[in-house]
Amino acid sequence: MAYTIRTLDAETWDAFAELVERNNGIFGGCWCMGFHPEYGQRLIGNREAKQDLVRAGRAHAALVLDESGAAQGWCQWGSPEELTNIKHKRAYVSGHPPRPDWRITCVYVDKRHRGQGVARAAVAGALDQIARAGGGMVEAISEATAGREAQSRFLFSATVELFEDFAFTRARQLGKHAWLLRRTVDPA
Repeated sequence: MAYTIRTLDAETWDAFAELVERNNGIFGGCWCMGFHPEYGQRLIGNREAKQDLVRAGRAHAALVLDESGAAQGWCQWGSPEELTNIKHKRAYVSGHPPRPDWRITCVYVDKRHRGQGVARAAVAGALDQIARAGGGMVEAISEATAGREAQSRFLFSATVELFEDFAFTRARQLGKHAWLLRRTVDPA
């Protein structure tokens, strides 16, 4: 299937929102807010908080649209200031990692479209958007799945193997199957 990659912004918000609503708010109503410092501040809901961040240019994602223009997935990326809430944080900070320019924190695919290349298209789109934003060191924390069956709830950030297909390297193990991955992206 042919996919189109679009930047998540005010113009594509409705397609993003339809995808999230079609999937019951994503992970119990997260709306892809879990990595933002605003997550959990119950002054407004996650939907409204995400929309505010998108409108302010403080939430980035490569949105994957199918042939009909419906969103089927995304890859969230942003600066460390935008995406402060990372998984395995204690293990991460104990290694005193160099500060990345960008993080990829969430790759989501509609349940009915998994296994159809949406995650791959989303990561490729995010790396392209990062290149256009000036490039630099990109990090992700993901799960290695080779030789084991991984539960989908652990794969919110895709797989180590997918990132390795995009020339990411394993920098350090952070959990039983979790790895810190890095890659430098040249500016476009």
